[in-house]
This record gives sequence, structure tokens and C-alpha cells, in this order.
Amino acid sequence: MTMRSIHHTGIIVKNLDRSIYFYHDILGLEFSNEPSPWFEGEELASAVGVPGAKLRQVSLWVGENATLELLEYANRPADNNTPIQQNYLGAGHVAFLVDDMDSKVAELKDKGVEFLSEPNTVDEGVLSGWRWVYFHDPDKIPLELVELRYYKEEDRKRGIAEYLATRPSLESLG
Repeated sequence: MTMRSIHHTGIIVKNLDRSIYFYHDILGLEFSNEPSPWFEGEELASAVGVPGAKLRQVSLWVGENATLELLEYANRPADNNTPIQQNYLGAGHVAFLVDDMDSKVAELKDKGVEFLSEPNTVDEGVLSGWRWVYFHDPDKIPLELVELRYYKEEDRKRGIAEYLATRPSLESLG
């Protein structure tokens, strides 16, 4: 059976209410559900793989079919005040698809969002057609805006086929 889409992406935040101000009030994401009460117990701890887990969450719509889940853990380690660096194993970011990069960047700058660079444009290679730019949320979690100006489907199909035909064997990867 095929996976149909990504249902949600979750981000661990320091303070759920502060993050709601950013993601809802500044980025404009609408509520999928209201903030939850605190959840805890052995069943939750086992299910999320965090001993003694105590958390609350909110889900916000991103487009029509996906949500962004923000989670605040009451038992987040005290020395954990910075997200892991982008090139570390397990690091991630959320990329928001926009129709007009320039107007969205201007809108967010007017609301105080600082970007790491000006929007980047890719006109060659596997990401041709992309415009993209990174910024951070209040916890310094990396976020991205992406505008897809065009997509060279035949080039991508050919590139994927070439990769699958020449990739290393699973056994050789260790």
C-alpha cells in the first residue's frame, strides 16, 4: 500500500504558548486543534520513547492536508536550550511552500522575521526551478520557504532512473 502524503511534522519547542504566537500570529497557520492539556503516564512514555514523558501539543494547518504539530515537554533536559546543528544526524527542518517568495519574505520581514540570506534561485541541476530561503523560529529551529517556479519532470525521471540503475548495493553500504 502506498503512503499518500505526510500527515504532520512535529517540532519540540521550549514554550508552546510562545510558539503559537509565532506560528499562528506571524506565519498565519490556522489551528487544527486547540492546545491540549498536559499528557503523561507510562503508556505515553513508552509510546514516545521518553522516560517520564509529560507533554502538551497543538496542531496547526499547513495548507489543506497537512499539519504542523508543536510539542512542549515538561521534562525536556535542562541543558537542552539549542536545537541540534543542521548537519547533525537527525537534524531536520520544515519547508513551507509559497506561491510568491518575494511578497511572503516582505510580509514576514515586516513582522520581524529575520532571514539567513536573501532568497536563493536554482536554475540548473536537480533542484532547478526552486527559490528558497531559511529563517528561524523563536527557539532557533530552522525553517524554510520554497517557491517552485517550474519542474523539469522528464529530466527528474531520467535522473532517478540513472540513480536506481547505478546506486551501490545495500550490502556494500554496511
